[in-house]
Parts: sequence; structure tokens; C-alpha cells
Amino acid sequence: MKKFLLALGTLISVNVFAADLQEGKQYIQVSQQPTMQKEVIEFFSFYCPHCYSFEMEYKIPQQVKDSLPEGVVFKQYHVNFLGRQSENLTRAWALAMALGAENKVKTPLFEAAQKDRLKSMDDIRTIFLDNGVTAEQFDGGINSFAVNGLVNKQVNAATQFGVRGVPDFYVNGKFRVNPEGLNYDDFVKDYVETVKGLLQK
Repeated sequence: MKKFLLALGTLISVNVFAADLQEGKQYIQVSQQPTMQKEVIEFFSFYCPHCYSFEMEYKIPQQVKDSLPEGVVFKQYHVNFLGRQSENLTRAWALAMALGAENKVKTPLFEAAQKDRLKSMDDIRTIFLDNGVTAEQFDGGINSFAVNGLVNKQVNAATQFGVRGVPDFYVNGKFRVNPEGLNYDDFVKDYVETVKGLLQK
């Protein structure tokens, strides 16, 4: 009974928060139709200092992921419009997704990109090999059909939503979180609660 009441209280609080969300403040509607699958997509770049802070300092992506109800998918898509090795990193991230190696390579890729140590795909390959991906997996996968498909999926999604800056979060293909409308005194909590609220709309 106690667990039921706690769950009910959580549901009520989320629904109240969803009702309090204002379009143009905490979120912007980008589509009339939601996706069939409930999902949250973060667009990011390893070169983006704000993405680095989101991921490494505030851990917003992980907190969002941990807060999602069962059945909601969380995705992180890399953008290719920040120059340097962006296109290679988008392909490498597609490989990481295909291998389920995102958590192995994410931090070292962020660190290397932020320090401008990535000059070619060979540098990216070295990071993968140093963090648990075999040479066979990397060399056999980096230009594979599956990875090509994931590259296209990332690029097409960014184009579809008109992503121009990162980090950028989209909920159910219908809503974009507007960080400028959030409470900066409790930014991380407000960000997570906004995503949860938008899932109820």
C-alpha cells in the first residue's frame, strides 16, 4: 500500500508539473504529431563545451535517462556541423551505438575533443582501441552498412528538427526543451522535470 501511495504521489506531481509547463517558456512545440515510440533525443557534439558540462559536470543526460518511465527510449545523437573532426566523430559515435560501447568511449572522446587532440580518424580509432573496442570491431564496423544507417539517422534527425546548436533535447519528436526558460537556481532538476512533464503532454 505504501509503495502504491508513493507511486501515485509521483504520478500526480508529474501531471501537475506537466500542466504548469508553458509553451515558449520551458519548451517549444516543433511538430503537431508525436513519434509512435516515446523517446527523448539529445543532440550533442564532443567539441561543444556546454555539452561537456552537461555530460561531465552536471550529468544531465544521465539524470534524464535515469528518470524516464519504463518504455521510454533515450538516445544521444552527434551533430556534424561544428567542423574539425565532426563528421568522423558522428560516424565513430554511430559505431559506438552499434557496438553498445557508448559508455566506454564517451568520456575519452569528450576529453580529447575538448583538448583538440583529434586530427584524424586514426586518433579516434586509437581511443576506441584503448577503451575496450578491438581493432577487428573498429575496422570491420566503421564503414559497415549498419553504421552508415546510424550516421544517416543522426544527420537526418538533426535536419528534421532544424538543430542549430547543442546541447538540444527533443521529447517525443514534438517538443524541444528551451533551457532559457528554466530556473537557473535549480537548473538540473528543472531540466529533468521538464523532460518528464513533456512526456505526459
